[in-house]
Amino acid sequence: MTDPGAPTLGVGAVIVEHDRLLLVRRGSGALVGQWAVPGGHQRFGETMREAVAREVREETGLEVEVGEVVWAGDAIGPGDPPAWHFTLVDFEARRTGGELMAGDDATEVRWVDLSEAIALPLPDSMHYLLGVLRV
Repeated sequence: MTDPGAPTLGVGAVIVEHDRLLLVRRGSGALVGQWAVPGGHQRFGETMREAVAREVREETGLEVEVGEVVWAGDAIGPGDPPAWHFTLVDFEARRTGGELMAGDDATEVRWVDLSEAIALPLPDSMHYLLGVLRV
């Protein structure tokens, strides 16, 4: 675990096509079993946009062009001190290539109608993001 006094930066990709949002089911970590946008940790020496593109490629097999920030916030785990703390920055992204398949720590990947995404098991941060997307 990183320094418990410092949050870990996580990035995500908001990829929407034809009113469908690309989501992955987390296979490990604090949010295992929950659905979220593809993303993960930023590596040292990597820009946030580079991290988004890498994480999307690793988790979904897709290549993307990363755009502007859509949402930023925190995900803080239970406990005192909390079990985990992520500062999250989600970017809009557009698919440019690749073939959709679950990879890395994603157990499933799929396109979900924006209107149906809210019914999935989602972390709190996804509810905030969906609010920004006005779902």
